[in-house]
Amino acid sequence: MITQTLRNFAIISHIDHGKSTLADRLLELTGTILAKDHSRLLDSHPIEQERGITIKLAPVRMNYTLRSTTYTLNLIDTPGHVDFSYEVSRSLKACEGAILLVDAQTGIQAQTMANAQLALDNKLKIIPVVNKIDLVGAEPEKAARDLGKTFGFRPEEILFISAKTGENIEQLMEAIVLRIPPPSGDKQKPLKALVFNSFYHSHKGVVAFVRLVDGQINLTHQRPRLVLVGTKAEFAPLEIGVFEPGLSARSSLSAGEVGYVATGLKQMSLCQVGDTLTALEDFEAGTIKPLVGYQPAKPMVFLDFYPTDNQDFPFLKEALAKLQLIDASLSFKPVNSPTLGAGFRLGFLGILHAEIVQERLERDYNLDVVATAPSVEYRVKLVDTDELLTIQHPAELPEQSKIAQILEPIVTATIFTPLEYLGNIMQLCQENRGQLINQDYFGEKVKLIYYLPLVQLLSGFYNQLKSLSSGFASLDWQLYDYQAFKAARVKVLLNRESVESLVFLTPHDRAYAFARNLAQRLKQVIPRQQYEVIIQVAIGEKIIARERVAPFRKDVTAKLYGGDQTRKDKLLKKQKKGKKRLKAFGRITLSQEALQAVLANE
Repeated sequence: MITQTLRNFAIISHIDHGKSTLADRLLELTGTILAKDHSRLLDSHPIEQERGITIKLAPVRMNYTLRSTTYTLNLIDTPGHVDFSYEVSRSLKACEGAILLVDAQTGIQAQTMANAQLALDNKLKIIPVVNKIDLVGAEPEKAARDLGKTFGFRPEEILFISAKTGENIEQLMEAIVLRIPPPSGDKQKPLKALVFNSFYHSHKGVVAFVRLVDGQINLTHQRPRLVLVGTKAEFAPLEIGVFEPGLSARSSLSAGEVGYVATGLKQMSLCQVGDTLTALEDFEAGTIKPLVGYQPAKPMVFLDFYPTDNQDFPFLKEALAKLQLIDASLSFKPVNSPTLGAGFRLGFLGILHAEIVQERLERDYNLDVVATAPSVEYRVKLVDTDELLTIQHPAELPEQSKIAQILEPIVTATIFTPLEYLGNIMQLCQENRGQLINQDYFGEKVKLIYYLPLVQLLSGFYNQLKSLSSGFASLDWQLYDYQAFKAARVKVLLNRESVESLVFLTPHDRAYAFARNLAQRLKQVIPRQQYEVIIQVAIGEKIIARERVAPFRKDVTAKLYGGDQTRKDKLLKKQKKGKKRLKAFGRITLSQEALQAVLANE
């Protein structure tokens, strides 16, 4: 492979700006797939296709001929949702260039800024592109002006396309070849490859997605011994190849190429994203300096998942282990609840990530699970010690007397909104304990930067933001720091029994109002039983709010047609005794829908 005819690039943008549609058009133009053969080809999972989002990055190899020279283009499609921004950082490590795609109607959004910054940090050549110029109401010139003001692009650099109709796609292909530089690297040097993704194959073991920086892998004569520098895992590759767009075996890969290596390893933990792949003999000789990897994904949101049927616990464990093989950002550990039984505490990148995993458990593995309230990772400073305790759920807090200080995660939130919604958005941020850091104007749009507690983003903030701005505002966030706050632990008791899934940490000055509101919402969503349900909400050990769900009474006398009052009284008395038993031994269970209804307004 001649590296001068290689081009490695990604498509980056805000969610719904047309990345996957553009990828399909490029694949059609190069003949990689037939036109209309399979829309949204790189979004392979049904959930991706139904939700219209990209979750997992997907590479594909194309051939394109320009002026009698055939070029090999490696395209990596990327997610646009903030929850999956770590996937973008992975893909950019394997590229020299990026198409920065902007919707001609909505213009620059929060993820546009975040992803463009990632590309600039990686010193990629950026091709600015305005998409959806075919739409009624599109303002491509305005979007282009904003691109110029924000990033300094010259007008002649900006391309105007419609990924849907295919307009000007040929012009974009030429720009990819002419503007994006070929990869640097020397195939004569010792092998050095970056692992930028991986998945588990039942027969081939861990399959690593790699970008070869230097050297080559050749299986023509024998299988070489390779090693992953970080984990020191040794193996002889079972297969190597490229993405066309599925796995297509090859006898060799060389510097600059993007491909895959079937390692045969049986543990995903041995193949870490960001690790360096090299030849075992060079590693043992000490001549290999590892590539600079990027920060691995860190779970930001935690939920407990419990099977509705306790007998499904081993199946849930097996399903999570399989999901973790294809989703390195997912973490889980076992937990036990007196009311919900055995389950797992899962770590996610965000709420959407949690929803996707729950949906996959139900769809792909036929499991019915109940998810608890989302929480974040708190740090607790203990009395008479410098020790910092890390907890992932308020129920894990030690006794109040042992706590000196609680620190919560703060994020830097970037919000883009049309000017007309500015007041409402600022009020929303203030109500959610936000601190305004910066405010910039871009024509009729405003960019707001706030410090916000991460926990405030978990309970309907995004939906409220969209509602207040008629869907036009956008949000991106990154972890900033941990800050101390005066917290109160709020817990729910149903018939005097504490419910671990409904324990919250809330600012002390808002705790009383929060407790009363929570009790009222629970009363609305808990269905009537054959016995009364007493709802109590406590701060610490003090009951702050109380509500009652009245029982409904089954007509046990319906089968009596006569007027035998003695018989009726006997049946009613028997029913009353039965209710006492239910009250003593029964457990009130919240359906997932009821739990989500409560949490949506938390």
